Amino acid sequence: MELVISITIGVLAGSGIWLLLRPRTFQVIIGLSLLSYAVNLFIFGMGRLRVGAPPVLDSSVPGTLAHYADPLPQALVLTAIVISFAMTALFLVVLLAARGLSGSDHVDSVERSQ
Repeated sequence: MELVISITIGVLAGSGIWLLLRPRTFQVIIGLSLLSYAVNLFIFGMGRLRVGAPPVLDSSVPGTLAHYADPLPQALVLTAIVISFAMTALFLVVLLAARGLSGSDHVDSVERSQ
């Protein structure tokens, strides 16, 4: 399973960086989203998934931290998801405003012939 998660993180990060380098603004927004998904998977993967471990304190489980799931990666990923959603919404509004003002969806607002 570690190999699958590693390959998924690599593909998401590579695709995100490739799309960030594209000249169209919508592709840049999608690239940022893919990169944030890769970072979220990486943070979540570093939390070491524990099966059958309670996430909160329980009186029937011993008081050592080894018997509990780590809530920090889950909280970080949840916060990152909310922030990336707000960032994507803001970028889409900026994209629509820039497209309306310049008439182009290129990053530098200059249409190049290929």
